[in-house]
Amino acid sequence: MKLVSHIAQWRSLAKEALDRTAITAKFLCWLHVTSNYLCSPTHVYGPSMLPTLNHAGDVILAEHVSPRLGKIEHGDLVVVQSPLNPKRCLTKRIVGMEGDTVTFFDPLIGDATQTVVVPKGHVWIQGDNIYASHDSRHFGPVPYGLIQGRVFFRVSVVSHTMFFCFLKIGPSYFSFILRPLGHPAKCLELFLDGASVIAIEVADCKGSS
Repeated sequence: MKLVSHIAQWRSLAKEALDRTAITAKFLCWLHVTSNYLCSPTHVYGPSMLPTLNHAGDVILAEHVSPRLGKIEHGDLVVVQSPLNPKRCLTKRIVGMEGDTVTFFDPLIGDATQTVVVPKGHVWIQGDNIYASHDSRHFGPVPYGLIQGRVFFRVSVVSHTMFFCFLKIGPSYFSFILRPLGHPAKCLELFLDGASVIAIEVADCKGSS
């Protein structure tokens, strides 16, 4: 009887482990698809996009659908892979599409203006703060294929409202727990089942004083 009991117990543990593994795999697949094909967050800092983005830093959300469908337009804020350093991404504004004539000047060099025609399959990008931006004025037009995403949302990073993020895996779901630094007594928990949001809950944080 003890042997049968141990076997049943091990089966139960094995089933629970498999269930948790499946949930983890779903989460990783969901994260991969979301960040590579739908949208992803990026931390942007520096003076090149003042006053649109903060010098101290902003978290932005960039969607990856528009570049794939060719829906990028003048004035769009985009995340671009640097043509000089493939490991680095730039956040700039599109000021010229293929075939456009762009007139620009670099205040660090002088007041003389230059004019270029954006070649086919390229875009012209510049920072909103032309006095502190390294952009197409320095490395030329950027191939359209280097556009990683179009920015559609900004979250200002304020020290008193930043969140700690935890991942909790349950028997049939996984959830994100967001705990604000400025209000540690309350947490926001987002429950997901595969790629579907099944519940959002605001509750007291465990272990908070």
